[in-house]
Amino acid sequence: MSKNFMTAVKERRTRYALSKESTISDAQIEEIVKQAAEYAPTAFNSQGGRIVLLLGEQHDKLWDMTMETLRKIVPAENFAPTKEKINSFRNGYGTVLFFEDQSVVKGLQEKFGLYAENFPIWSLESSGLLQYIVWTALDEAGLGASLQHYNPLIDAEVQKTWNIPSDWKLLGQMPFGKPTAPAAEKQYLTLDNRVKIFK
Repeated sequence: MSKNFMTAVKERRTRYALSKESTISDAQIEEIVKQAAEYAPTAFNSQGGRIVLLLGEQHDKLWDMTMETLRKIVPAENFAPTKEKINSFRNGYGTVLFFEDQSVVKGLQEKFGLYAENFPIWSLESSGLLQYIVWTALDEAGLGASLQHYNPLIDAEVQKTWNIPSDWKLLGQMPFGKPTAPAAEKQYLTLDNRVKIFK
């Protein structure tokens, strides 16, 4: 990475205006995803995060599928904003799908009964870390992204289309591409009531 870590953290933003271009090669995108999956921290070193990377026609297929799923439940007279939003994701270069393998969670619950109720929570925390690593690395490479949650509406279709194991639980979709507009301004709350320091 060419930036220092905190600069990358500060500059990562949600970006909706994307194009079907990439600032890096597919091989570099694949490397980002693979390294994130390998090195993201997980509770008990469980490594339950799973990723599916969709590029080209496969990326388009996901958002076409999502559009048709939403068309069935959003009233026609209110569908225009939904269509615009889904098209903004489809306009991107690719999508990263994030899953957590529930068989890993169940195995840990069985093995460490004392912490059984915590493993689903820790699994979500691990997924958040994985998502953040991918997002920040894509941003550092000049790609814009956002994190979407059309699960569970699209879960069955995703599982069927890409032959996803039944134990993989879909948690988020990250469309990405070359940004075509700056990120929106973001307001930050004061840290006075958000961070406490004791010495």
